[in-house]
This record gives sequence, structure tokens and C-alpha cells, in this order.
Amino acid sequence: MRGPVEGVQPLLQPVAHALLQAREEVNEMLKDFPESKLWVKSADMASVGFHLQHLRGVLDRLFTYARNESLTDAKLKELKAEGVPSDATIADLLGEFNVQVDRSIEQLKQTTADDLLLPRGIGRKQIPTNVLGLLFHAAEHTMRHTGQLLVTARWVKLANP
Repeated sequence: MRGPVEGVQPLLQPVAHALLQAREEVNEMLKDFPESKLWVKSADMASVGFHLQHLRGVLDRLFTYARNESLTDAKLKELKAEGVPSDATIADLLGEFNVQVDRSIEQLKQTTADDLLLPRGIGRKQIPTNVLGLLFHAAEHTMRHTGQLLVTARWVKLANP
């Protein structure tokens, strides 16, 4: 518990804390992670590179839906590229994730208690939810992939010298 995140209304504090914790843990784990292992898929697990791309991407997509916007062609193209090895470095992918966390926190600061139950739809099928559901899912999904990334990074370093 780190106390309230300034500017984020009380009902969204758990979302802000989850995103900040994820950023802290991911950045710490990957401080000395070898570039050569970024795209290694060991024991049939997704690569560290995938998790970094997905962490940024899922936040972007879910917060886009929370704003009641549709995904652009560029966002859909990014989704399809998640997990595809690229020339991006760990620093590049961490930087993109960190910027996305900052953007997400800023959006949380703009979200009022009155916004939380506004109806929203997910994807082409417009699966019904609301702003709170999207933001809570963003936090939960981010923490799930953070855990997977931490385990994968540790395993890849140990099992693939």
C-alpha cells in the first residue's frame, strides 16, 4: 500500500496501484535481462517480448474502449503483431509500456465516479460492460501478464544460458 495516487478518485485507486506496481516490477526484473533472450519461447511459454508488447497493447485497447472509442486500424495491426519478433529492444518495449502506464494514469485522473457505470462495448461484437469493468479488467489483465513475464524472464535466464 503506497497511499492514494494524487488526482485519482477513490474507487479507481486499486487500478492505479496495480498499474504502478506492474510498471515497477517489470522494470526491475528486466534491468539486466539479456537482449538475446527477448523473443525466446521456452517451455512453450510466450516470450518476454510478447508480454511487453501485450502489456502496453491491452492497456491501450481497454482504455480506448473506456473512452467509448473504437480501435483504429493501427491498433488492430499492433494487436496482430504482438509476439512477432521485431527489431525493438528491451528499452524500446519498456519505454512504450511505461508511457502507456502514464497515459492510463492520466485517463484515470480524468474519470469521475459518475463515469464508472456508463455502458461500454468491447470489440466488433460490442460485448456489454461499463467503464469500471473495463478499467478493473485492465488492472487485472496487466497484473496477470506481469506475473507471467516475471516467471518467464526468470526461467529463460536460468534454462537458456
